[in-house]
Amino acid sequence: MKKRLFTTAALVCCVVAAFAFAASLAGKWTGTLNTPDGNQFPLTYTFKTDSGKLTGVASSPQGDVNITDGKFIDPTDFTFNVSVNGTDVKHTGKFYPDADSVGMDIDFNGMKMHATLKRDK
Repeated sequence: MKKRLFTTAALVCCVVAAFAFAASLAGKWTGTLNTPDGNQFPLTYTFKTDSGKLTGVASSPQGDVNITDGKFIDPTDFTFNVSVNGTDVKHTGKFYPDADSVGMDIDFNGMKMHATLKRDK
């Protein structure tokens, strides 16, 4: 009985911690995307989290697009898509709470790029 109670309590604590990390990802994040051809594009993501779902808006010089299919893989890893000219662009991110930063891998038609985002204060 004690073992079952301890296991249940530990599981509840893990779930609460996961939602706490996810909630702290919410907000406005900015960075620069460096493309393989040497161009740089400013990026802004405004993340919203609700019950393990990730939504929001991605902004660039080309305009704003909604974040779709956002989900958390674990408390700090997440994925989502944005639509660029009718093409879904897959984003894979990792939230680093201690550094208050996000590492973002972006796959645009097979072209892989990386950006580091910092919380916009």
